[in-house]
Amino acid sequence: MTTALGQQPWEPALSVRQVLTLERVLAGQPEVVAGAHRLDRPVRWVHVAEAADVGVMLTGGEMVLTTGVLLAGDEAKQGEYVRSLHRAEASAVVLGLGRAFPTPPDGMRRAAERCGLPMVVLHRPSPFAELTEEVQSRLLRRKFAAVSLSEAVRTELTGLITAGAPVQRLLDEVARHGGCPVVVTNLAHRVLATAGERAAVDDVLRDWERIARQAGAGSADGWIRAELSCRGERWGRLLLCGYRGDRAAGRLLADRAAEALVLHRMLGGDGTHVQGPGGSWDSWEEQSARNLLTDLVTGAVPARQLLPRARAAGLPVNRRVFVPLVVRGGDAALLDRVLRLLGLPGVAADLGDDRVTVLLSLAPDQDARALAAHFAARLRSEPDASRAVVAAADARAAWDDVPAGLREARHVADAVADSAPGLDLPPVVRLRDIHLRGLVRLLRDDPRVQSFAERELDGLLGGPDEDLLAVLRTYLATGRNKSRTAQLHHVSRPALYRRLEAIQGRLGVDLDDFEQAASVHIALLAHDAQQG
Repeated sequence: MTTALGQQPWEPALSVRQVLTLERVLAGQPEVVAGAHRLDRPVRWVHVAEAADVGVMLTGGEMVLTTGVLLAGDEAKQGEYVRSLHRAEASAVVLGLGRAFPTPPDGMRRAAERCGLPMVVLHRPSPFAELTEEVQSRLLRRKFAAVSLSEAVRTELTGLITAGAPVQRLLDEVARHGGCPVVVTNLAHRVLATAGERAAVDDVLRDWERIARQAGAGSADGWIRAELSCRGERWGRLLLCGYRGDRAAGRLLADRAAEALVLHRMLGGDGTHVQGPGGSWDSWEEQSARNLLTDLVTGAVPARQLLPRARAAGLPVNRRVFVPLVVRGGDAALLDRVLRLLGLPGVAADLGDDRVTVLLSLAPDQDARALAAHFAARLRSEPDASRAVVAAADARAAWDDVPAGLREARHVADAVADSAPGLDLPPVVRLRDIHLRGLVRLLRDDPRVQSFAERELDGLLGGPDEDLLAVLRTYLATGRNKSRTAQLHHVSRPALYRRLEAIQGRLGVDLDDFEQAASVHIALLAHDAQQG
């Protein structure tokens, strides 16, 4: 597996700087005489070697210990010795001063500086065996600890997957192990999911574009990346953001987390989907949009705290106008495709109850009403959305007003859903278009309204002729237009008259009387709103 920042499979290591702080090394009074800017190079192993061609025996990452006894008096050999270590990708060379070299040799020092190879001299005699033993034992302990951590993380995450835990639970566990925020992105750096302490995550997302570039280039301290791929195709990245532990252990944690996420996603069919409402499998982008819009609609998180998430998810938020929409009769994937076709920045998500919530982000000089109407028309041109109903709230110039706008659009969409079928509606339905129906829907949970509806409709509710209620609904919604009602119900006018007479008889009202008809109409609106 490719690991964080493109490195090879994880292997425990100490840095040259860390080795120089060990007690037995300090006893030799170490002095860095060359390559001081490369002290963070990893030390994979310690090797004692006096041979001039030692480079051919190395595999990379070794700290080489030598007394230089075979190099004394020959500056050319000294330079070639250092260059051979550099070619073998040794991490550093440590020269014990003594009989061969009482002072640091200029030839070796200059060659090491040119190669960028850290060169350390020990001013006091230090048994190489003891020094090697200490470093190797540290490395072995780290390797054992790493294996234990690796297996513990893998076991825990696999257990969660087996138990059917959602992907957010996996990310929460990774954030807990890492003690830092975790971010999952697509290949365009768009944030798909996050985990960790909310304040820390918001700090990361607030400056996400700059941070993502640095992490991608491998230049951000404490930022560890693991690629996400399935069946040979990369589709995202997982990042540990500001990890403060050992970098090698962080890479291991990121790799184990990536393995778990890929396994979890493979259960969705192609490795790029996550289970959404109703058991359906949605893309990471759909889940990200759903989480953002859900938090906005419910008010679970203050709108201002959601700004970093919205920006990191690819929604423009600076100096924008926001248009809340709710669509019935189209799925989120279709709406998102229409947005892309029209070049409209926005997010769309299915929040349940056959409603897809959409939030458009427009420039202040754009005509919000015209673009909403254009979106609705383009949507209805799709075969699968020809009967879609688009409800909208007025555009919001302030981000803090977006939650109220989304709730207003949902209210309009619900009120339209209660309408009798076949009614003419504007291309985009707004609050002013739902009139009394909207008011009644707001009051539907009031016990007095419920009692009024049951009292007015008692003769029809629960009766054997359910179609009479449908006829009454259409008749009142069309403004008591008998011809239109007969047409919509595919009956003759005489047949309609008989049904209207039956309705009036059961309810004990005269539907030609405006006040009585209005009372029954309000009761029916309240009944439908309660049922909805």
